[in-house]
Amino acid sequence: MLYPELFVQLEKARWNMADDIPWDSFEADKLTDEQARTIKMNAITEWAALPATEMFLRDNRHDSDFSAFMSIWFYEEQKHALVLMEYLRRFRPELVPTEEELHAIRFEFDPAPQLETLMLHFCGEVRLTQWYRCASEWHDEPVIKHIYKTLSQDEARHGGAYLKYMKQSIERFGNEARAAFAKIGLLMASSSRSKKPLHPTNLHVNESLFPNDTIQSRLPDPEWLEAWLTRQISFDDPWEARVVGGILRNLSNLFERPIETIHALNRYRKELSASLKESNVVPHPAV
Repeated sequence: MLYPELFVQLEKARWNMADDIPWDSFEADKLTDEQARTIKMNAITEWAALPATEMFLRDNRHDSDFSAFMSIWFYEEQKHALVLMEYLRRFRPELVPTEEELHAIRFEFDPAPQLETLMLHFCGEVRLTQWYRCASEWHDEPVIKHIYKTLSQDEARHGGAYLKYMKQSIERFGNEARAAFAKIGLLMASSSRSKKPLHPTNLHVNESLFPNDTIQSRLPDPEWLEAWLTRQISFDDPWEARVVGGILRNLSNLFERPIETIHALNRYRKELSASLKESNVVPHPAV
């Protein structure tokens, strides 16, 4: 089991909202209304850990180890929403998300293959790590700079935890797991091709609710993410390269072979697909 080990590791790194956030360092003249509104949108988006956890628990009933890990991930992700809301409560109370706004993003996700979903969320953590680092640099106000840096570090640790479960999956399922991870890794590392910053919160997850079946589509401002990334925090090509590089480096270590480009990942994905066809491997079903 990985849960006991991960519990100890993440417990040592856990921060306290009352003591570890420098609330007294707030500088009102360094926070604009525009910036405060982006904090509100991120607070609501972080609340999406609730429906994501419900999805994980439903689709991993067979895996008590991973399901137990969700108790850590859910707690820490909900604390992200809470610390952003606390910031607004203290310094922009009129922008604190309402219960209705938070509940609007709680809806059921369609069942999906567990291996692909695991990789999707690993890539999401890699991307959020860089988004929040970039946001911390964009802000001038000391408290929110510190908060975003703290959240970024959490997301990096969460990505490391998901990676451990990915390694475990390869030990159990071999090339089936490698193929699933390569497929989703290729998708998530190809944002420049899709002209869209791919993340679990802006992907469609419930066919019956389409097109209002993404987390972003249910926010008070569904268009905020693109504006935040392009016109506000300026998440440009060098930042995107960090996301892609992080995905490729981790897959290189995971697959124990050099994968330095998206093209190399695509070639390996095709190799795995051909190998599975030759072996007549039936894909691991969603539960």
